[in-house]
Amino acid sequence: MGPKKVSLKDSAEKKKRMMCIELKKEIIEKQEQGVRVVNLAKQYERSTSTICTILKQKESQQTPGTLTDEASGKPFKASRGWFENFKKSTGIHSVVRHGEAASTDIKAAEDYLKTFAGIIAAEGYIPQQVFNCDETGLFWKKMPRRTYITAEEKRMPGHKPMKDRLTLALCVNASGDCKIKPLLIYHSENPRAFKSKKIMKERLQVMWRANPRAWVTRQFFVEWVNLVIGHEVKKYLQENNLPLQALLILDNAPAHPPNLEEDILEEFRFINVLYLPPNTTPILQPMDQQVISNFKKLFTKHLFHCCSEVTESTNLTLRDFWKGHYNIVICLRIIDLAWQGITKRTLTSAWKKLWHEVVSGTEFERLEYKAAVVEEIVSLGKTIGMDMDEGDINELIEEHSEELTMKELKELQAQQHTEVLQEISDAEEAEEVISTSEIKEMLGMWEKLSDFIQKKHPEKVSTGRATALFNDTCMMHFRNILQGRMKHSSLDRFFSKTSADESEEGAAKRAKISE
Repeated sequence: MGPKKVSLKDSAEKKKRMMCIELKKEIIEKQEQGVRVVNLAKQYERSTSTICTILKQKESQQTPGTLTDEASGKPFKASRGWFENFKKSTGIHSVVRHGEAASTDIKAAEDYLKTFAGIIAAEGYIPQQVFNCDETGLFWKKMPRRTYITAEEKRMPGHKPMKDRLTLALCVNASGDCKIKPLLIYHSENPRAFKSKKIMKERLQVMWRANPRAWVTRQFFVEWVNLVIGHEVKKYLQENNLPLQALLILDNAPAHPPNLEEDILEEFRFINVLYLPPNTTPILQPMDQQVISNFKKLFTKHLFHCCSEVTESTNLTLRDFWKGHYNIVICLRIIDLAWQGITKRTLTSAWKKLWHEVVSGTEFERLEYKAAVVEEIVSLGKTIGMDMDEGDINELIEEHSEELTMKELKELQAQQHTEVLQEISDAEEAEEVISTSEIKEMLGMWEKLSDFIQKKHPEKVSTGRATALFNDTCMMHFRNILQGRMKHSSLDRFFSKTSADESEEGAAKRAKISE
C-alpha cells in the first residue's frame, strides 16, 4: 500500500492553521499589554485553549520572561514596563504576570501560607468561622456567540441587551454551610420590571445597590458588611453554639477598604479582617478556585432550563421569551437558584490551596461533575434550538469577566431612560384592578354572544365584520392581559418546581449520609 495522499484542500487548511513563531510572539506581546485571551482568540480566529497553550509555552521557557525562537535561536523578551501604568489606568487590582513577576507572586503566596497557618493556629479558628468573599461580573442577557439570537443582536443598531451587566459580591465560609446574601450592583436603582412586579427591594435575595457603572464601591461594600454579613455571621455562630469569633479574608480590590475593621459596627467587631498579599488572588483566593466559575455555569444551566420550560408550556418562541419576557426580576431568581445550588464539596474544595487541612481527600471537586454541568447546558441549549458545544459555554463563562466600554455604558443609560419614558402606568393600573377570574368570565360571555349573533343574525357578512372589529379592538386587550399572566404563572411554576426538586434532592442526600 502506497503512502496516504493528502489533498490540496487538506494541505492548505493545515498551513492556514499553523502558527509561526512571529505570530506567537505577537500574541504574547498583546496579552502582556492587557488584551484578554478571549479577545485574542477572536482576533486570530483560534480557540481560547490554543491561545492559552501558546502563553503556557512561554511560561515554560528556562529563562523567566523569555521566549526562545526555535527557528533562529534568538530569545524574545516581553516588555513589562506597561504593568504599573496599566494597573493605574484601568483600576485592575490583581494581575498575574509572567516570568520573574510570576515567580515573585508564587513565592509571596508560599510565604503567606505559613503566615496564614500561624494566624489560624494562634487564634484557634475552625472552618465554620473563616469567611471569604469576592466580586464578579455577570452579563445576565448574554448568549453564546454562535447562537442565532447573538447574530441578530449584532445587526441591531444602538443598545445591545446582551451587554447589560451587573456585579455580584459572593461570600461563604470554609465549611461551605453558611452562604451570605449576595451584594448586587446594577446600573438602575429601580428597573422597570420592579414597578410592574411591585418588587420590594428589602425582600430580595440580594442586597440591591446601584450606580451608573454597576461597580462595587467602598461605601457599598462597607454597607454589605454591616447590614448583611455581620448579622448573618452572628446568627450562624449563635445557632451553631460557636464562639463569637470570625475571620473575613479579602483581596486588595479597590472596593475593599484597607482599614475595614474601623468601619465595622461595634456589635460586629468580633469579625477580624485579613488581606491576601497583592498579586496572589488567582493562586490563593478561595472564591477564584472554581466557585465563581461554577456559579456562572449553574446560572447558565438554570437560565436555559427556564427558557425550555416556559417556551414548551406556552406559545412563546425562544426569541419571544428572550426579548420580551426575560427581565431582571427573573434573573434575580435564577441568581438565587445558582448560588444555592453550589455544592458544599465545591465550596470546601476551593480552600485546598490556602488551607489544605480543611479539605479531605474525598471532598475535592471532581472534574466529572463540572463536565456534567456543561454537558447539561449544551443539551438544554439544543432543545431550544441553539447550536453550541462545550467550547461555546466555556467561552461564555469567561466573557462574563469582561468590562464595558464607556460607549456601552452610555448606551445602557440611554436605554434605561427610554424604558422609563415608555412606561404606560395607566394601562398597568387598569390591568391590576381586573382579576383573572373576571377576565375569563367576560371572555366566556363574549364567546357565547358572538356565537349567538353569528348563528341567529340574518346579516352574516356585516355582523361578521362588526364582531371581528370589536374582537380585535376591545377583546384582544383582555386576552393579552390573560396571556401575559399565564406566561408569568409558567415562570412561577418553573421556579417553584426547581426549588422543590432541589429541596427533595438535598433531603435525599442528607438521608443517605445519615444512613
